[in-house]
Amino acid sequence: MKRYFPLGVVLTLLATLLLSACGDNTAAPVATTAAASATTAAGAVTTAAGAATTAAAGAATTAAAQANAGDIVWLSTQLSAVQENEGFTKNVLNSFNGKVNYIQKDNGPYTDQILSEEKAGKVTVSLLGGLHGDFPPFIQNDLLEDLTPLAAKLKDRGIPQTFLDLGKMGTNKQYYIPWMQATYVMAYNKKALQYLPAGADANKLTYDQFRDWAAAIQKGTGERKLGIPAGPKGLYNRLLQGYLYPAYTGGEVTGFRSPEAVQMWTYLKDLWKYANPQSVSYEFMQEPLQSGEVWLTIDHTARLIDAVKSKPDDFVLAPAPSGAKGLAFMPVLAGMAIPKGAPNKAGAEALIDFISTPQTQINTTRQVAFFPVVKADLPADLAPGIKAEAAAVAAQSSAPNALPSLLPVGLGAQNGDFNKVYTDTFTRIILKNEDIKTVLEDETKIMNNVLNTAKAPCWSPDPPSTGPCQVK
Repeated sequence: MKRYFPLGVVLTLLATLLLSACGDNTAAPVATTAAASATTAAGAVTTAAGAATTAAAGAATTAAAQANAGDIVWLSTQLSAVQENEGFTKNVLNSFNGKVNYIQKDNGPYTDQILSEEKAGKVTVSLLGGLHGDFPPFIQNDLLEDLTPLAAKLKDRGIPQTFLDLGKMGTNKQYYIPWMQATYVMAYNKKALQYLPAGADANKLTYDQFRDWAAAIQKGTGERKLGIPAGPKGLYNRLLQGYLYPAYTGGEVTGFRSPEAVQMWTYLKDLWKYANPQSVSYEFMQEPLQSGEVWLTIDHTARLIDAVKSKPDDFVLAPAPSGAKGLAFMPVLAGMAIPKGAPNKAGAEALIDFISTPQTQINTTRQVAFFPVVKADLPADLAPGIKAEAAAVAAQSSAPNALPSLLPVGLGAQNGDFNKVYTDTFTRIILKNEDIKTVLEDETKIMNNVLNTAKAPCWSPDPPSTGPCQVK
């Protein structure tokens, strides 16, 4: 019998890990009380089955009774994929009593727009959506409203205090309200199990075993069935930043050109021999999984969900492999903030209220496979694939050697250039077969310049820095 983890367990585990991962750069002033808050949240979530049902019904009634919130422009870095965007706008926001214009932009243009609008005194955006690391440039320029009163209004929703503390960004002000959460996990076709190396546990793989599994699949089938999302909009940069680099070096930045990094890139060159040649075009790994081109991969939960929803008996989700430094993984927390001077602040607050209801949170999970940040039990009729994702997320975040690795923090408009360092390094070493040490030396100079320009201190799991984070 398959065992599914309650969503409350997943939520609480990730909340605790996210806060502990932030170190001194995000929530240092509140870290002392975080453990107690997480314990309280765990108890509240565990006992909340009946309360969640009542809250959902009450929230639905409240939403229905709300006055029209008017026109709201919501600018966000999230849900860039067409199917995600459409699922959210057509099947989630359509239930809100107001007109929402949801605009998705990459981090750089997103940051530039708000900074320029605030400087000109002509703000057109009423609500901001972004990842934890997207908000520091606005906070540094004092451009966000303090949402402490709204957070107090939403206290009955069961948002873990650890998530709320993250939204304070190390201050006593509530800069963002948690929106949704996700991560990246491994996925494989059950047909691949016959090739699993002797002694290996698919739920506790090392990266060497992961490579050996891919090699065995190729030897047994005559096909390269490992898939890597290395297409133009694939998230392979996050796999490098949050998985491979920390697993081998213990950090995302400081060890970028270290001997351990050289070892990691040597490993990746070896692994690439077993990757499907179409990996350079893959963006959502659910597609090649369903077609049978790929039997083994790692990707964002939202980019695997269609495969496990459509064929839950064919695919298994499991934690990512481990390296010498641990099982590195990237917990993803998105939030909602209101810029100062928003043309419809009241409407934005009403929309945050709506998004934070258990009913809407569960609907968001159905549509885009991001998990709730409020007290809400997974309904019995939820797709088995989503339940399988919840189990994999719980197993990964609770592993004894778990090493949470935050998304980049404080880069602002430099976020794209930071990501480009990783993708360019991948292209030069893996696709063009350039010398590893030479490439790392070249890209280190670019990396340090990007971080100096952004004035971004190091983030976990790299140790705290007194100035901009730098490659050692």
